[in-house]
Amino acid sequence: MKHTTRTLLVALGLASSLSAFAFEPDKPECIAPAKPGGGFDLTCRIASNGFGDAGLLPSPMAVTFMPGGVGAVAYNHINSNRRDDGDALVAFSSGSLLNLAQGKWGKQLDENDARWVGAAGVDYGAVIVKSDAPWNTLGELVEAIKADPSGFVLGAGGGVGSQDWMKAAILMKSAGVDPKKMRYVAYEGGGEAIAALMGGHIKVYPGDMGEMKGQLEAGRMKVLAVMSDHRLEGEFKDIPTAAEQGYDAEWAILRGFYLGPDVSDEAYAYWTDTFNKAYENRIFLKTVEDKGLVPYKSAGEAFDADVKKRVNLMRELAKEAGLIN
Repeated sequence: MKHTTRTLLVALGLASSLSAFAFEPDKPECIAPAKPGGGFDLTCRIASNGFGDAGLLPSPMAVTFMPGGVGAVAYNHINSNRRDDGDALVAFSSGSLLNLAQGKWGKQLDENDARWVGAAGVDYGAVIVKSDAPWNTLGELVEAIKADPSGFVLGAGGGVGSQDWMKAAILMKSAGVDPKKMRYVAYEGGGEAIAALMGGHIKVYPGDMGEMKGQLEAGRMKVLAVMSDHRLEGEFKDIPTAAEQGYDAEWAILRGFYLGPDVSDEAYAYWTDTFNKAYENRIFLKTVEDKGLVPYKSAGEAFDADVKKRVNLMRELAKEAGLIN
C-alpha cells in the first residue's frame, strides 16, 4: 500500500513537472516593427537584454527587424504566417494601438487578432504650461478652457490623430469641450512644441513626463497634472494626477509585446510567467529604467484586457473627433 501511494505521488509529481514545462521556446525571438534604432528596437532590447541578463530564458533572444506602418507589416505578417508561433514576441507601442484603432493596419484586423502578453514599461502624458502661466492646478486650467475654448491653443509633436493629439483631445473632453472644436498646432517634435510654449504661440503642451526630466529644475515650465492612474516616484512625486484632481484624463505611453492569435495556452502561460518573474527581478527592472521607461507590471489576461480597453477608448475618441466613421 505504501509502495503504491509513493508511486502515485511520484507519478503526480512528474506529471506536474511536465505540465509546468509543457512549452519552452526553442529559438526565442523579438520582432521590432521598424528599422534598427528608435522605440521598437528599444522595446525589444528590454526583452532580449533584460530577460537574458536576468537568466529568464533557456537561450539568447534574437531581435528581428520588420519595418512598416508603425507595426502594420509585422501585425499582418504574424496573422498571415506565424499565427501559432510561440517563440516570437512582437513589440508594440501606444502609437501602434492608435493606428490599429483607426483601421490603419487593415480593415480585416483588429485588437482581437493577437494575444497581448506583457508590458516592457511605460511613460505618461503630462499637462504642461509655462512657469508664469496663471493656472496652478488642472482645475483652474479646465475652468479657463471651458470659459473660452477658442482662446486656447494646444500644441505638441504630432499631427491630428497622433498620440499627442489624443492627449490634447482627452484633456478637452475632460473639460467638457468637444475635441472637434479644439485649436491644435502640430510640430515636428517635442522640442519644437516646447519652444512654441515658451514663445507664447501655444498655451498648453500635452507632452510626456519622460521628457520633463531636468526641465522642471530649470524653472521654465510647470506640470499641472500627470496623466497616470497613480503618482510617479522620484523627482515627479509631488505632481498630482489628473484623476486625483477630479478629471478623467489618463494617457499611458505603453510599450509591450504580443503573440500570434493562435499561440497555445501553454506558450502564453510560459511568457506570462516569464514577465511576472521579470517584474520582480532587479536586473530586468534596471534594464527598463536604463532605457528611460517606468516599470509597468502587467502580464497575461489582465494585460490583454488592458490593451483591448485602451484600443476601444482610442477608437471612441477617433470617432468623436471625426477621424473615422
